[in-house]
Amino acid sequence: MSGPSGAGPLAPVQTPRYQEKREAILDAAVRRFDEHGVRGATLADIAGSVGLVTNSVTYYYRKKEDLATACFERSIAAFDALATQAGAAADDVPQRLQHFFGAYAQRLADIEAGRHPPLLSFNDIRALPAPHDGRVFAAYTDMFRRVRGLLKGPSTRALGREDLNARAHLVLSVAHALRNAIGRHETDEYPRIAARVVDHLLRGLPATGAAWPPVPLAEPPWRLGPEAGGTLDAFLRAATVLVNEQGYRGASVDKISARLNVTKGSFYHHHDTKHDLITECFERSFGVMRQALRRAEDGPGTGWSRAGAAARALVHFQLSDDGPLLRATATSALPDQAHRRRVTRTLHRLGQRYASVLVDGMVDGSIRPLDPTVAAEAVIACINAAAELHRWLPAATVDSIDAQYVRPMLEGVLCPPSVAAPPALGDLPPRGCP
Repeated sequence: MSGPSGAGPLAPVQTPRYQEKREAILDAAVRRFDEHGVRGATLADIAGSVGLVTNSVTYYYRKKEDLATACFERSIAAFDALATQAGAAADDVPQRLQHFFGAYAQRLADIEAGRHPPLLSFNDIRALPAPHDGRVFAAYTDMFRRVRGLLKGPSTRALGREDLNARAHLVLSVAHALRNAIGRHETDEYPRIAARVVDHLLRGLPATGAAWPPVPLAEPPWRLGPEAGGTLDAFLRAATVLVNEQGYRGASVDKISARLNVTKGSFYHHHDTKHDLITECFERSFGVMRQALRRAEDGPGTGWSRAGAAARALVHFQLSDDGPLLRATATSALPDQAHRRRVTRTLHRLGQRYASVLVDGMVDGSIRPLDPTVAAEAVIACINAAAELHRWLPAATVDSIDAQYVRPMLEGVLCPPSVAAPPALGDLPPRGCP
């Protein structure tokens, strides 16, 4: 049956039964996409998990990309609604963030208890093909604007567009990371964990009177990364960028080779499989993080100066020619579950190493009393998210990033602006993603 003037098939009548079945498909798809990635999950697998055949799913969503888009849009809409409610609930920044994260923690508790449908993480959003990616990126950018609006108030009137963009990116990066970290706690603890996250976002790490910046980064010992480059390191950097952009399955051998303008034969001269290469990419990123943390543990100065220097060095690495680090979100699409567990365990251990440096600062009085695990997870999440800074701060450089991003990451989103006379708040670039 066609629509008016042969415009195409009529949309299915959305009866309560139709809507119930569609929601069941979305719920199943979220779980499969989170487990296998957008490229790794199949319609057949999603259909089977709800007792359907593939053709039944295509009645609701013609292609897997249509289904993935609907899942992403549902998650984005949930964040947008939380931001809208928080904006209407209070006039000042602290109360808005408290409302946003408090409601978000309750939503996560409801999901854990089965009272609310699951939300798809944004780990694999870059794996969407055109035109689906443009649609999802546009929705995410609109939601980003809403979250950015939570940071506009009397205490932040001096902040310009780039400062607000950077701080909104910090807030959302911490929120995305909280979805994974909060599951290690009892659900009745979720509100308390959310309150500690907000406390960190607002007040940062330093005790009263601690100076900014923590230590100069010009000191040679803080240079991170491999000392020698060469073809092998070039492969690792190219693969890291592609996995960050397109996920594990989207970073094909052909694309990695094309990025370097070399043949596939050259690729296989250095690596037996793509899995081996991605494993080395993780190890390279872990090695860089270990360098920074080891120097923070063993270096001179207060805990605040050492924790701050490590965080700044890692953000600088993200924007340098040696970067970026492989994003933690790349773990979501790793096909080998045992490998995924090993990577996740290593990331958790590195976070705990950073937390121990924060404890040093609390002992010597340079870092205020706080939950070191929550604070470490937030800082590591923001370091990780610095790989995407160019989407929100197109002109960001190693020279400018300290004031725009690193300082509010470490001192809180209410710290002074990056420039004395910021430009008026403008609109965002047309596209962005988490």
